[in-house]
Amino acid sequence: MQLQRGVMLESLIWILLMGFFVGQIARRLKAPALIGMVLAGIVLGPQVGNVISPDVLEAATSFRTIAVMVILMKAGLGLDREKLAQQGSVALRLGFLPAACEALAIAFTAMGLFQFDFATGLLLGCVLGAESPAVIVPGMLRLKSLGWGVEKGIPDAILTGSALSDVLLLLVFSLLLAFLAQGGATGVTLPGGLTLSPLQLLPLQILCQIGLGILLGWLTARLLVSLLAKQNWTQNAVQDALVAAGFALLLVVLAEDVPIFSGYLAVMATGFFLIELDAPLARRLRGGFDSLWVIAEIILFVLLGASIQLNVLGNTLLLGLLVLAIGTLVGRSLGWYLSTLGSNWTWKERLFLLPGNSAKATVQAAIGAIPLAQGIAGGETILALSALSILVTAPLGAWAIPTFAPKLLERGEVDPTKVTIARRIVLLAAVDTSPLAARVLTKAADLARRSDGEVVVLHVIRVDNPQAVEWLQQQARQILADIRYRFITTSGSVPEEIVQTAQAYGVAEIIMGKRGHRPLEEVLVGSVSQAVLETSPLPVLVVEADANALTTR
Repeated sequence: MQLQRGVMLESLIWILLMGFFVGQIARRLKAPALIGMVLAGIVLGPQVGNVISPDVLEAATSFRTIAVMVILMKAGLGLDREKLAQQGSVALRLGFLPAACEALAIAFTAMGLFQFDFATGLLLGCVLGAESPAVIVPGMLRLKSLGWGVEKGIPDAILTGSALSDVLLLLVFSLLLAFLAQGGATGVTLPGGLTLSPLQLLPLQILCQIGLGILLGWLTARLLVSLLAKQNWTQNAVQDALVAAGFALLLVVLAEDVPIFSGYLAVMATGFFLIELDAPLARRLRGGFDSLWVIAEIILFVLLGASIQLNVLGNTLLLGLLVLAIGTLVGRSLGWYLSTLGSNWTWKERLFLLPGNSAKATVQAAIGAIPLAQGIAGGETILALSALSILVTAPLGAWAIPTFAPKLLERGEVDPTKVTIARRIVLLAAVDTSPLAARVLTKAADLARRSDGEVVVLHVIRVDNPQAVEWLQQQARQILADIRYRFITTSGSVPEEIVQTAQAYGVAEIIMGKRGHRPLEEVLVGSVSQAVLETSPLPVLVVEADANALTTR
């Protein structure tokens, strides 16, 4: 048992370290990090290096479930109700038409190329037509944080449509799987003697999955607000995220045991309703799930790469690429056109759906091998094409979303209440050689610790005094010991140098001192602090020598 535990720990170490560093190598080569993570998984997996233990591979489905739960919670916490209301019809159509058109196009293509019957071809279409939340959700949230397409709610429409389409395709997949495994149709007999076929039951199942998923998401959100915000069961943001992740994962597990609602949709709805019920709690949770995703992303894509069956691709490579091309360029493109018909989207914004809404990964890895395991004729071909779709569309989609968004979408104003804005905080501490410098550095250090920021310490030399500069450097080393900082000196007009340096380093705020006992409003025109306040386009925080109060502009 101890040896087995050691092998599992070694596997997890390999997954985390190699996944992270190969992902960063891919990022430095201007490629998405997930490409490196998938390649690391292929190398570590049984197809090549066979480094990952069988126990970890057996638990891969559970790990993927946790990771997808994290990313769907992030998606829900990033949705904008106003934008969804604006594009509600488009989002709803995106949830059904592209997936349905692609599945049908793939079904008919497979009937011609692989001699599948219609049911098996549609089964393949359901597998290949499902969209990957692990690729699409981070891509759309990043676009929202940068402002691309936010005016028309395009990322929100894609996020919602992607979740709904997966609900539809997974339902049809399970229906077809039961039909093919049992060799015929089975129905349900109602109390009045009326028998409904699986096809007749499908609309009811879809409505039940979506309706109950949204309802359970709303109830879970209300429960989380009560526990975390009103009753204060937690003491910090980490505990908030831990409790919320536990309830979200419970929804997914319950959906697997009692498949009458969509667990993934319930998780996404939970995040959405949290914004509406308690925006401050949603903001804290957004930061917590951002941190969870850092680890979950590595595990998800490395195990995804390890699960790809390279040896089953065989002779289906060229035909598989043709199937994927027809499904996307014919079927899905028709669905996109119908979904945006009559909307206010421009042709460029419609074209963005090709790179923004085509990635496939997690669903294919989860269900691609099921038909083969259940003895469905053509199951090996379905598995091979599932692996091929992951290898082709996941890296391509992850690269194409940030590449084509600036070319096809318009940039709007970012709403910080709906999405985390990644920004490196830099503060400028402007100091002279007076004792007030220590107070300025202390205030800069306090603000930098709160924001996990960096500090630029600026001293404008007016009189050459090496001993005074050395004293300033010693004060900076002592007060900013646990903060990244740089110490720079310049010469010239003090106010101008402060403002120019702040703009050159892209600082968020200027911190400086003011000597004297008079209120700031009475400072003589021409003083350094007054001149900076009048000319700086950036916020300025003034530390006074004779009071604890600060003056900010």
